[in-house]
Amino acid sequence: MRFFSDFLHQILHAGKNLLPIVVVVVFFQAVILRQMPNDPWMLALGLGIVALGVAMFLQGLEFSIFPVGKSLANQFARKGSIPILMAFGFAMGFSAVVAEPALIAVAQQAEQISDGRVDGLTLRLIVALSVGAVMAIGVLRIILGHPIHWYMIIGYILVVSVTWFAPEEIVGLAYDSGGVTTNIVTVPLIAALGLGLAASIRGRNPLMDGFGLVAMAVMVPMISVQLYGIWVYNVAPTPELALELVSTEIKAVHPLLQMLLDLLTMLRDVLPIILVVLFFQYLVLRKPLKNPVKVIFGFIMVLLGLYAFVIGLKLGLFPIGEGMAEQLMARNYLPFIYLFAFMIGFATTMAEPALIAVGEQAEQAAPGKLKGSVIRIIVALGVAIGIAVGVHRIISGDSIHYYIMAGYLLVIVLTALAPKYIIALAFDLGGVTTSEVTVPLVTALGIGLATHIEGRNVLIDGFGLIAFASIFPIITVMAYAIIMEYAAKFRRQTA
Repeated sequence: MRFFSDFLHQILHAGKNLLPIVVVVVFFQAVILRQMPNDPWMLALGLGIVALGVAMFLQGLEFSIFPVGKSLANQFARKGSIPILMAFGFAMGFSAVVAEPALIAVAQQAEQISDGRVDGLTLRLIVALSVGAVMAIGVLRIILGHPIHWYMIIGYILVVSVTWFAPEEIVGLAYDSGGVTTNIVTVPLIAALGLGLAASIRGRNPLMDGFGLVAMAVMVPMISVQLYGIWVYNVAPTPELALELVSTEIKAVHPLLQMLLDLLTMLRDVLPIILVVLFFQYLVLRKPLKNPVKVIFGFIMVLLGLYAFVIGLKLGLFPIGEGMAEQLMARNYLPFIYLFAFMIGFATTMAEPALIAVGEQAEQAAPGKLKGSVIRIIVALGVAIGIAVGVHRIISGDSIHYYIMAGYLLVIVLTALAPKYIIALAFDLGGVTTSEVTVPLVTALGIGLATHIEGRNVLIDGFGLIAFASIFPIITVMAYAIIMEYAAKFRRQTA
């Protein structure tokens, strides 16, 4: 009975995250467009499958990955071995990102739109290796007590420098790939690892030292994917023949066999996490798993949840984003396109579970200084503004290079001016704003706009909205902290 109660709670939780999107879409269809969406029952079925898939995925995580991961982290922290802690950080970062549903969705879209030049699996492996490496470095930073702001300033100077040389086809995709690395799987694991380490080491501050791993996990993939793009578009040959052979093979596959192949693909996605857990549990710690049957059942639920999630995306969220973009562009409702982007950004972020969790952790880490509810509003405003600015870039046809470089240069300046206690948290908040629901919808909106605006290249202009949704919350949170700091000083001086 407890299982069914928890599972029902997860379905309701997933439905709550989808509800803001449904409200915004219904409002625009009924009030602005005054027409029914194309194939509404199929869209509703897709959204229902997404909710079911997310619920199964989360329930599976609760049974398997989360308890096992936390147990391993606590045991390694007690051992106090730096190499083992770094190796564990690398392994967990890599395995969690490889299985990230939002990254899978973005990688599939990128491979399809680039006609095979960008390989989806290669892209995911590059991002996962980047996150794994940065987790190891981030663990070492916490152990050594280095301040986060130097890592972020130097890192984003590198990001902006690489952007200057990267081909325009890869820039938006690279920033989007960084934005989707920290999501429903990675945020809880990464945040728990950082805060746990900071709490267990004498002299460390959970707010200043515990946060920051999520931010670093966002930053480094932006560099590595752009370097991959430089190689793909300047060195590697175009895989025309290979793509043709693959597409012929896929057409010949029976639907039932295709379902089995898709499930095996999902198993491949989850397998790295399983192998990491088994390796560290049995070969490093040499201890048996607690409740192995429950853990195995949890992994099966994760697998089936991932499969349902991807099917639901194809039926529901992608058509919604592309359909709204097509309908609004067909009627030339430019102001309403900006309004739709703003409302979707704000509504989905306010309901984002990872943001709620991080906001609560920040409030506990700095009682009296920060309020979780205020943080959520400031971050949601940042995401809403960011997506609206990103939509304007697609409509105007401006190069994403200048927007991204200007945005991160502003972030670097604010990092130098902001109170030190807010820096790690602000960067982390920029990484948790893109949820398993928001990413596919925003990606589809960008691709839909680029498809229906004459003169736009889908690969160059369609990606990038997720990047704006990550940059602007960092700006709004830091700006808010700076204003509050100056207001407090002014009150003290006039008192």
